[in-house]
Amino acid sequence: MKIARITTHVLRVPLGDLHFYSSQAAFPERTSLLVRIESDNGLVGWGEGGQYGPPEPVASAIDDVLAPLLIGKAADDPVAVWERLYAFSRDFGQKGTYVEALSAIDIALWDLTGKAQGRPVHALLGGAFRDRITAYATGCYYREDFRDSASMLRNLQAEAETYANAGFGILKMKVGLLSVQEDAERVACVRKAIGDDISLLVDANHAYSATTAIRMGRALEEHGVLWFEEPVVPEDRDGYRRVREALDVPIAGGEAEFTRYGFRDLVAGGCVDIVQPDLCVSGGISEFVKIHALASTFGVLTVPHVWGSGIALAAGIQALATVPPTPHTYAPVPLQNEPVIEYDRTSNPLRDELLVENFGLEDGHLVVPQGPGLGVTVDEDVLCRYETS
Repeated sequence: MKIARITTHVLRVPLGDLHFYSSQAAFPERTSLLVRIESDNGLVGWGEGGQYGPPEPVASAIDDVLAPLLIGKAADDPVAVWERLYAFSRDFGQKGTYVEALSAIDIALWDLTGKAQGRPVHALLGGAFRDRITAYATGCYYREDFRDSASMLRNLQAEAETYANAGFGILKMKVGLLSVQEDAERVACVRKAIGDDISLLVDANHAYSATTAIRMGRALEEHGVLWFEEPVVPEDRDGYRRVREALDVPIAGGEAEFTRYGFRDLVAGGCVDIVQPDLCVSGGISEFVKIHALASTFGVLTVPHVWGSGIALAAGIQALATVPPTPHTYAPVPLQNEPVIEYDRTSNPLRDELLVENFGLEDGHLVVPQGPGLGVTVDEDVLCRYETS
């Protein structure tokens, strides 16, 4: 089975009044880059990259540089393809655009390989430890009312309650856009809204210096927060260590890190308790296997970051199904030694409409697809609707 054709698809969906903010920026739209790889026997595999920034550079890296190297090559050798492409681009693409492009290609080849063998990706990786995964809701971003404290807290409480009522047992909220005092009030508001039985995670999107992160972390400890995500900028390894040493709340990070080499420094450097490789950014499924092996060696839990379309979510679920409890226990507990999957609750038509088999919450869990490859099918009509010309 050979690679016959590779095409890229830049997707963009304006969010209008549903736009939101993290600590770093406004999100007026959802964007992504999908890659479609067709084999000479007519099978098709889908992959994704280009979620964080403009998707066009990732598309160009594939169309103009990487795809011509792959036509006519084996379509069912994703690990070998990964190593060859990374070696080719190492001098100019160890992080960023080229690794995102490589991630998209790798995911598509795993999807294609699974379809050729009639087996899901998790089976190709050695087998699943679970057929459904506990989902956590990512929500409680900042809205336009963040400048009006009373209105913001009122609406924040109402939003948090919807996640509790929807059956989520874990909620992740955002901090970092406002002062430590104001964001501490937001955390207290959410904790009050969801009660003590629902686990609370907090994500700063690297808004703080180490000193300020420690101040924020003290407030998080008061509310039983179970992880503090990206407290400092990704490059600040020493800052990560300072924050982790100063706080009892576990430290998570890695969504902006690339390949096993970047995660080697994050994990072996004692920076985090939980690593969060995004499969569409960090190197795809092939590299996820290596990142998880590295993390588990150091007793660090692997919980993938998931942000993009339905393809990104399907890839994350397939990979996470293969992660054993870390460390092993007879009755694993989510977040303690059992991995969980991110299920962002902001508006995302690229996830909620793109697939024929769209994911839905079932008793607080997402079901692992059992079909071949990623186990999902792209709705070509929806793809055309959101693809830029």
